[in-house]
Amino acid sequence: MNILIHPSYFPSISHFAAIAQSEGITFEMEDNFQKQTNRNRTYIYSPNGIQLLNIPIKHSNGYNHQKTKEIKIEQEFDWQKQHFKSLEAAYRSSPFFEYFEDDLLPIFQKKHNFLMDLNLEAFDIVCKCLRMKLEFDHTTEYFHEIDNSKQIDFRYLVNGKKDHSVFEPYTQVFDDKHGFLNNLSVLDLLFNEGKFAMEYLKNQILIQ
Repeated sequence: MNILIHPSYFPSISHFAAIAQSEGITFEMEDNFQKQTNRNRTYIYSPNGIQLLNIPIKHSNGYNHQKTKEIKIEQEFDWQKQHFKSLEAAYRSSPFFEYFEDDLLPIFQKKHNFLMDLNLEAFDIVCKCLRMKLEFDHTTEYFHEIDNSKQIDFRYLVNGKKDHSVFEPYTQVFDDKHGFLNNLSVLDLLFNEGKFAMEYLKNQILIQ
């Protein structure tokens, strides 16, 4: 299947399950930015349960009608340091954190101006860790609806409130405290399952 999907910040497991099961990928590049979505946020399993990692963005006039690709990151906050410290606290004791740590570090050291550039680099890093070789293209015009006989529209996955995917449990670092937390960032799967993550993604059932 060919899919249409949003680039987002270290996407959810549902995002990468759709990608892993696809034959072709088109990234939505022409949408307007929407707050309270995973365009600039991701969720991890912290010692205290689910934790939001949010990228601060610059607010400007006409903000609600800005295209996502035009959104700039707010550099006044040291969010990168905070995010990496949170990942360390959450996953340092996981089986594969140290194995992937060096691959991930650059995204927390480089200053990106645009959110879209960071999201695309995050996607590339995860693909490298999963040893996933994919070719993708991007939209040049926005369409509210698409022909589902040619392409499956997974853009709704960027809005966590509309994503009702339920996946098979796997071992998580703090599941003895809080149980299994479903559909977190793909990083949670990667750090806990390592080389088995790709097989897991291919075997999950997606809600369309």
